[in-house]
Amino acid sequence: MSAKQTCIRADIDYQLKEDTEKIFKLLGLTTTEAIRIFLAQVRIHGGLPFRVKINSQPEKNDDLLLPNEMRQAAIDEFYAD
Repeated sequence: MSAKQTCIRADIDYQLKEDTEKIFKLLGLTTTEAIRIFLAQVRIHGGLPFRVKINSQPEKNDDLLLPNEMRQAAIDEFYAD
């Protein structure tokens, strides 16, 4: 008997998706397989499988941490100029 399946949907930055898919392909993985590995590791570790820290240096991806509404407003403002 196979395990019950479910679907996960996530809105992510287009370039982040493209960049990570290239890496997954080099590893011989699909995005779905990489997500399954990540989720399995979360379960094994009882939390994130890596250390999370606040970097005092500004990151080029800081905008990805904004809530969806704020991120969309920033995108709209960028294209309005």
